[in-house]
Amino acid sequence: MGSLLGIYLAKRGYNVSIFERRADMRKEKVEAGRSINLALSDRGIKALREVGIDQQVLDLAIPMHGRKIHNPDGSLAFQPYGKRGQFINSVSRRELNCRLMDLAESEGVIIRFNYKCVSINWEENKLNFETTHQSGSYKSIAADLIFGADGAYSACRLTHMLNHSSFNYQQSYINCGYKEISFPAGKNGNFLLEKNALHIWPRKHFMLIALPNTDGSFTGTLFFPLQGEFSFDQFDTEKKVDDFFSLQFPDVLPLIPDLSRQFFEHPTSTLVTVKCYPWIRDDRFCLIGDAAHAIVPFFGQGMNAGFEDCSVINSLIEKHAHNWKKILEEFQEFRKPDADAIADLAVGNFIEMRERTADPSFLLQKKIEARLYEKYPDMWIPAYSQVTFSPNIRYSEALQNSMRQETIMQQIMSMPGITEIWEQEKLERVILDKMANKV
Repeated sequence: MGSLLGIYLAKRGYNVSIFERRADMRKEKVEAGRSINLALSDRGIKALREVGIDQQVLDLAIPMHGRKIHNPDGSLAFQPYGKRGQFINSVSRRELNCRLMDLAESEGVIIRFNYKCVSINWEENKLNFETTHQSGSYKSIAADLIFGADGAYSACRLTHMLNHSSFNYQQSYINCGYKEISFPAGKNGNFLLEKNALHIWPRKHFMLIALPNTDGSFTGTLFFPLQGEFSFDQFDTEKKVDDFFSLQFPDVLPLIPDLSRQFFEHPTSTLVTVKCYPWIRDDRFCLIGDAAHAIVPFFGQGMNAGFEDCSVINSLIEKHAHNWKKILEEFQEFRKPDADAIADLAVGNFIEMRERTADPSFLLQKKIEARLYEKYPDMWIPAYSQVTFSPNIRYSEALQNSMRQETIMQQIMSMPGITEIWEQEKLERVILDKMANKV
């Protein structure tokens, strides 16, 4: 996030420095266990294209043309994304960050590592850092404009919040954590699962997903309740892990020889949604990306939303001729409704992925929606396509549209004999009339 914003600003002629709490990951050994692969889609690609780096990033990605559903009985089903030819892209979080840092430095952006923000002096607009590579060493850095792009647990947001008289803050966790499980590549780097798909093992109260990597491996993530009788707490021996996977994911166990070792070595992490306001202070400070609007990963839009933030700021620089008071005020007012909307959509998509993707009624509903989209793209765009493949539709508009469409589809799915009449043009006309009449 910080690297991309730095590229945008450097291309506009600004002197940009990025201060990163961690060491330079480009020089360190890869640490497994804490990453969910990122799903780069049209909104993020549009932002990258605006600064001419889309192809450099897409070189790291693998197209995923749809969901590959692994049912409990061993059967497989494929659910394509959007229209024919539409896809999202699996990209390693680490590889993406490394590439963006390289590209930012090539634009003259200075990146300083091991700088942990501990506070901000608002009177002097100075950031106070602890230099973590030198214990007990502190530095203050002045800036004309500060962007807090430091993630869901933002130190910038905390000091902004604690020193603001009317800061609104909402943080919510779902009762579900996640644990990374790596699927190794096969012989000679072969993919042991279908390469160009996002794999899902939906099991109603929990699920496993896997996204492809360029080396033939897959990054898997188990989403499972944090508390309760049926939760991560139940796994206290390797045998219990193996027995659970053997029962729930029998096709997975043979693909991961060191499954139980990974399970206990990799941490269990939580999933948080953050909504807050205001994001800005006058013309000199702004929260952006997850620091302003952290969301759960189930719509694959966290990174894309953050990249879109950069694009919006860039357009406002042009509109307001570098008047940062106007830029930041309009950015906040414009993006806040969209940030809240994608947060709500992401939580809703968790339920869909976990519970509904294996439901025959849901699958039929998606077939009907896909048929409408194919034949009447100006009148019906499925919610997923609005969010993922339609960057000109705002998240807030997509939420409103999807709620109306879901109401209509629930009426349609309750019709007697829907499984026999779903391909009839008469049914299509009923749906489109409901849309036109805003039923």
